[in-house]
Amino acid sequence: MAKETAAQRVERIKRTKDGLDVLDDILHYAQTGQEIDPDDIDRFKWYGLYTQNKSLQADDDPTLYFMLRVKLLGGLVTDDQLKTLAEISRDFARDTADFTTRQDVQFHWIEVKNLPEIFDRLQKAGLTTQMAAGDCPRNIVSCPVNGLDPKESADVRSIVRQINQLFDQKKRLFSNLPRKFKISVCGCHKHCTNPEIHDLSFVATPNDRHSDIFSVMVGGGLAKNKRFATHIGYAYAHQLPEIAEAVAVIFRDYGNRENRTKARLRHLIDAWGVEHFKNILENKILGYKLIKGSSHHLTPYPVRSHFGVHPSKEIGYNYIGCSVSTSGVGSGGLFSLYEVLKRIGATAIRITPTQDFIVTDVPEHKTVEAVSLLQEAGFTPFPSAFRSKTMACTGLKYCKFAISETKDRAEEIVKYLEKRFPDFKEPISISVNGCPNSCAHPHIVDIGLMGTIVKQNDVRHQGFELLFGGYLEGEDRSEFAIKSGIKVAPEDAAKVIGDIIEEYLGSNYISFRHYIKERFYEPETISAAS
Repeated sequence: MAKETAAQRVERIKRTKDGLDVLDDILHYAQTGQEIDPDDIDRFKWYGLYTQNKSLQADDDPTLYFMLRVKLLGGLVTDDQLKTLAEISRDFARDTADFTTRQDVQFHWIEVKNLPEIFDRLQKAGLTTQMAAGDCPRNIVSCPVNGLDPKESADVRSIVRQINQLFDQKKRLFSNLPRKFKISVCGCHKHCTNPEIHDLSFVATPNDRHSDIFSVMVGGGLAKNKRFATHIGYAYAHQLPEIAEAVAVIFRDYGNRENRTKARLRHLIDAWGVEHFKNILENKILGYKLIKGSSHHLTPYPVRSHFGVHPSKEIGYNYIGCSVSTSGVGSGGLFSLYEVLKRIGATAIRITPTQDFIVTDVPEHKTVEAVSLLQEAGFTPFPSAFRSKTMACTGLKYCKFAISETKDRAEEIVKYLEKRFPDFKEPISISVNGCPNSCAHPHIVDIGLMGTIVKQNDVRHQGFELLFGGYLEGEDRSEFAIKSGIKVAPEDAAKVIGDIIEEYLGSNYISFRHYIKERFYEPETISAAS
């Protein structure tokens, strides 16, 4: 009998038992200590669980450890929820905790025997891990200052809630998609959700147009088969939940289930063509047509952030955007945040799509104190040009796919660059990835580091290949970073990047982006400024 392909195995597992039905098995394994069926290990993803890399595990420790992802709807974490997450990190995850690009929080070192208690604590706090992973709709990304920013194009919090409720109420209809399905709802005038890279994005039009109209973009995604999302028309706010459902239905019914590497929505759109996809969406599923119109301008990627102190829509309050160490927030950071909120009278934070956070409701008279307390706790309300746009994936410590360690390396790179260039002001985006899967978005940043094997004196070591020139500014002006062929040992990465920046500072290019494009991959199209 022929061996199952990866796709055949996953599809069989999902047909045999829905991923949502594995919860009773999780509780059974926790209570009995019985060895976990490999098929169930795959189904564990539907409750946010992935097996962990054994690289840090003692040789005599046979325990099967997991990463656990908790969904934070809208990226929102109340003060009490923050305390619960901190306690879970301390009690069950060896003090680990990371914020993610989908506004979730992740823990490591999770043992199955502790899951009943963890799930119980999360449920009491109003949190869940259900459908935080697996072949289903993932956490919906939205701007972390929705409803707070006086300049926002639209407050989309109710839309995000409606779409979340729709997929929760109809989860049995969408728990077996060909692969994951990622949605962004953007009301941000800075477009911080990066609408270009999601399976489905809804983008509010600027305030000089009708604020109830949203661009519909489909087919974005990173990793090996990269594609920027295509604008296919406009829709009214009240139509967005049914459009989200309709696109999910098309993906569920027509997506590729024979090849996992070609099973995302973007592959279906490329196979069909955009016009055929739109025709099926409008005529077969929705029963009406989207509003015609060309896509509107999106904000350049370098300025898509909300760091610092800003006045809120709510009179008498500010919100503060803070950068988190690329090494992770940990239980200490979560407890510190909780204490800061209590001392200044704030009630919540929201996680950003760049692994950072916003304190949402800081009383004006407490703002100076809040900034000081946040800095004392190790957070950075006013990050450097390097820290503000640096992200890292889970990396070799915990991820089975990683080739190289990432989070500590990213922090090392940031600190090196801050010390070497203390007065540098131009934002430079950096992403440190342990493998080619793009979890920290290396293809849309100025400098991406992608885990690879590097040969030194005929000996193979972990290292990175540098990617250059990633950029987002809407469907027509965005560009993916390209591989440079430059490979570096991890310990050399910071200096190599520093030398590149030094060379840029000694040139007369108008921006780092222009320098990168001519210096590394497009000399015929960009010239230096005079």
